[in-house]
Amino acid sequence: MLALIRYSVPPGQTEEFLARAHEIVDTLAGQPGYLRGRVSRSVDEPELWALVSEWEGAGFYRRALGAARMTMYPLMALMINEPSAFEDVDRP
Repeated sequence: MLALIRYSVPPGQTEEFLARAHEIVDTLAGQPGYLRGRVSRSVDEPELWALVSEWEGAGFYRRALGAARMTMYPLMALMINEPSAFEDVDRP
């Protein structure tokens, strides 16, 4: 399962965002079902960032969000409100 949380980060807040985003990844990494994660930046729109993580399943991801909510809270104002959980789909 892929989790994608996007953020719109104004110029001047990049360093603080990166530090906090990596704290979130570190917190998520300690949760059951976590496979891997990273922080990425748009090549075309440098103010657009993504926190990407992979999980064994949606339940693991949802429980991890609860465990990480205090770490995630400072960046909530920058978060783009959209669905974040995507399941893999096999080829027909």
